[in-house]
Amino acid sequence: MEKASIIKEIARFVKNYPEQTSIKTRWKKPLVGFASANDSLFLKLKEIVSPNHALPQDLLPTCKTVVVYFIPFEDIIEESNAKEELFPSLSWAVAYIETNRLIKDLGEHLKKFLERAGYQTVSTPATHNYDQKNLISDWSHRHVAYIAGLGRLGLNRWLITQNGCCGRLGSLVTEVFITPTPRPPKEFCLHFAGYKCIACIDKCRYDALFLNRFDRHACNQQLLKNDVYFSELETSDVCGKCGCGLPCSTTNPVARKEGWMALSHF
Repeated sequence: MEKASIIKEIARFVKNYPEQTSIKTRWKKPLVGFASANDSLFLKLKEIVSPNHALPQDLLPTCKTVVVYFIPFEDIIEESNAKEELFPSLSWAVAYIETNRLIKDLGEHLKKFLERAGYQTVSTPATHNYDQKNLISDWSHRHVAYIAGLGRLGLNRWLITQNGCCGRLGSLVTEVFITPTPRPPKEFCLHFAGYKCIACIDKCRYDALFLNRFDRHACNQQLLKNDVYFSELETSDVCGKCGCGLPCSTTNPVARKEGWMALSHF
């Protein structure tokens, strides 16, 4: 099994998904990264995320590779949620729900795709895999995506990729060995790269995001209010205000500012 085959299959599935389902959301081409299941940074997640954060081998003892993909929303979805309004846009809430559904279906598809080639595979849920008391995930897609070379974490705690941060992440572990994707050597967040930018903090109106800390409980309280606001939809405990209308929403702003090319593995 070659890396290109997996990337092509993910792109094909995402492109064709709207034609096979009655959904409104549209996406850009996915980005895909690969990490060794034995990367030492997975152990580090037990320190920086939670002692209960799973290792790839907890999901599949025989796994060799962690595959992570970022599915960017079309710009119109990000633009709809960038408006200065108390609640997220309907398009953003629907995109959250429908992309979670896409990730579930894509995970099941990739599991069958890889197992037909002889490799056991386990996919992971897109969301709601966290401790309800501490609000900490036992499998952090954004941290795993960093390990797999998809981007760097921003001041808003989102993963910033070459296509920005507005989208959803999915991942799986598999027995197939794929050469790991190199991690980006530079920051993608303007603030962490030394430029004056705290736009994400200014966008948060719920006393959750600060320069040196993130109050996940204050954030979660607003998410629960948003879910009630969109009570006619499926579970939509989503906000996204601190990721929309920013320099990093749909692109890598540091690369644009400094004029360096996207890394070859993208």
